[in-house]
Amino acid sequence: MRKTTLLSCALLMGTYAMAQQALFGGGEIKSPEINADHTVTFRVQAPKAVSVQVSGDFLPETLIDTPQGKWAVNTPANLEEKNGVWEFTTKEPLPANYYTYNFIIDGKKELDLMNVFVNRDVKTLTNYFIITKEKGDQGDLFQVNDVPHGTVRKCWYDSPSLGMKRRMTIYTPAGYEESNKKYPVFYLLHGSGGDEEAWFTQGRVTQVLDNLIATGKAEPMILVMTNGNAYEEAAAGERAGGFAQPEMVMGGVKTGMKEAAFELSFPDIRKYVESHFRTINDKRHRAIAGLSMGSFHSEHISKYYAGEYGYVGLFSGASAGDGRRGKDEAGASPVYADFDKQMANQFSKKNKPYLYYIAIGKTDFLKQGNDGMLKYMDEHGYPYFYRETEGGHIWRNWRTYFIEFSQKIFK
Repeated sequence: MRKTTLLSCALLMGTYAMAQQALFGGGEIKSPEINADHTVTFRVQAPKAVSVQVSGDFLPETLIDTPQGKWAVNTPANLEEKNGVWEFTTKEPLPANYYTYNFIIDGKKELDLMNVFVNRDVKTLTNYFIITKEKGDQGDLFQVNDVPHGTVRKCWYDSPSLGMKRRMTIYTPAGYEESNKKYPVFYLLHGSGGDEEAWFTQGRVTQVLDNLIATGKAEPMILVMTNGNAYEEAAAGERAGGFAQPEMVMGGVKTGMKEAAFELSFPDIRKYVESHFRTINDKRHRAIAGLSMGSFHSEHISKYYAGEYGYVGLFSGASAGDGRRGKDEAGASPVYADFDKQMANQFSKKNKPYLYYIAIGKTDFLKQGNDGMLKYMDEHGYPYFYRETEGGHIWRNWRTYFIEFSQKIFK
């Protein structure tokens, strides 16, 4: 009996010691470590590993062939081992920005367990860190600063068009609750595989808007982040039917779903927002933008409901020149049919947007289609603003486009 008691005590002491270490961080290695010169050091304890690499959006890109064409991917960097701890420091200081990364240990992608800051993009979990060099730089925009903060709500709304209750994320600016003022609305759409959490978590758009509004660089606005997957109620883990894994599926492409189901359901979203929030309901005070699939949605929603959105943003996805659009397709949804006529109506004197913003990375796999869109716009004399950046189909670019676009609207 006494031996059992001593053993139990020993086990309890060991557990207590481990808990103490977890609480106070004893013996932990630091990763990532942002050095004084803004280089970054990554470390991982893996004494039995044969090879360890870090893959992140701060590393150089390589073009690879895929079924969808050439994709730009970051080239992993090798860590060096000493006494079971692997380490890598970037050769150059990193610019102020928001960065994501993973470790690759013996060919298997792993999280950095020393870094508790993790985001989900579709099925991929990544660590992240932010570099800020001075007040107001791009990294600083992603920080929680000492400025007035807006409110984020997770709202359920009725969508008769889709036959279900659905969820969206809505940001109201600082001071909304304390006033009777009405605000403009920016509808922000995610990409394929994303959901109503994507821009909120991966984009850090609420922190960005807090900071831009506080410094007068952006107008106070309501930001609506919808779920563009017409077949589902809400983000993974937030909908009925258990914990189904997120899917990399175009929003309207699902068995039993009508073509352009999401676009046709958009009035349901507008109805909820405009009846539950203090909004200014006219073209000058309504914007829509999205990334990739969300760009596709924004393109078609803005032309199908011509004259209702004064500001349109297409981030990494505009593709009117892909050989299909500009032509009537037999049996096509009314959202997609008569493309030329709808575009002509959208850019008529009465309906023309105040801003039609197109942006893409130089190595984005959709660049060719995007170039076709620019050609189409030029041929028809439709005005637009164009931004081309380094890099491919990546969140770093989409955050940049959001920052710029949000400062151009409602002025």
